[in-house]
Amino acid sequence: MEIRKVQVTGGSSYVISLPKTWVKTLNIKKNDPLGLIIQPNGTLLITKKVDEEQGERIIEINADTVDTPTYLFRCLIGAYIAGYTIIKIKSRGVMSPFVRKVTRKFTQATIGQEVVEETDNSITIKDLLNPVEMPFDKSIRRMHLIVKNMHKDAVRILKNRDKTLAEDILSRDNDVDRLHWLIARQHNMVSINVNLARKMGITTEKAANYFLISRIIERVGDHAVRIAKNTLNFIDEKVDKKIIDTIESASNLALEIFDKSIESFAERDINSANKNIDSLTKLVSLCEKINTLTLQQKSAVAISIGYIAESIRRTGEYATDISECVINHLINEKT
Repeated sequence: MEIRKVQVTGGSSYVISLPKTWVKTLNIKKNDPLGLIIQPNGTLLITKKVDEEQGERIIEINADTVDTPTYLFRCLIGAYIAGYTIIKIKSRGVMSPFVRKVTRKFTQATIGQEVVEETDNSITIKDLLNPVEMPFDKSIRRMHLIVKNMHKDAVRILKNRDKTLAEDILSRDNDVDRLHWLIARQHNMVSINVNLARKMGITTEKAANYFLISRIIERVGDHAVRIAKNTLNFIDEKVDKKIIDTIESASNLALEIFDKSIESFAERDINSANKNIDSLTKLVSLCEKINTLTLQQKSAVAISIGYIAESIRRTGEYATDISECVINHLINEKT
């Protein structure tokens, strides 16, 4: 850190000199405009970028070096999350059919991405979404609601023997992934674009916290899918009603912890977050009870029920992780 003293000129203007190395690195000349942004924590950010509009970030992917659909899809998702506004896929010759198929899959799996130009040997994908139109808090609330209903329906499969719900749960898990990727993308974009952060009314610290919580919610959604899949393994088998009732009770408690964690986050309630963490003990006991009750079931059934109990427990644990994030974030704001 360089320490520089504030000077007063003209009796009313406060002046501080700029580091010479920084000025030369950015090639700043006399009379060049600089942007000054006052951060919520009181620090002052000086930037050469005074244009309010975000510049385009372009990345090119060489399709000739990508030999599998999975690899290409991962590259596209990586570019999306990194915050690139234009993605160009190019090939020396005619594009392989799988490239176009993966491109369609990518645009369907992400928010705001559209193919704007296509030739025999190139595809251009452009981001058409204004990040300001998708605030972090709204995406988190939507993720929470989707995942909560996924979990409810996963348990309902067992209680009502409704196999059709499983496919719908898998479809909704894709929606959760889309929102999580969007939050990851916006987190990266805010980190490199102070003007965007200002427009969205968010600090980089808050954006990082939103990203962390979205990742936790996404994992809760994964466990809802696991519950559904394991339920299908023994849906036609006879299961003791006590087991089903205990699973339902444990599920309801896990979702209650999940709801309270999101509520404490939205209301910035550190005391509620702390109490919520303590409620995990009861959930662990219920999940252990499920495992004890399954000892009289067939081994294959018992294994699947054990996985369900584990996913319910993990749901509660992830929910308390959110509460811990709330405490950590609020404590950090006070320092």
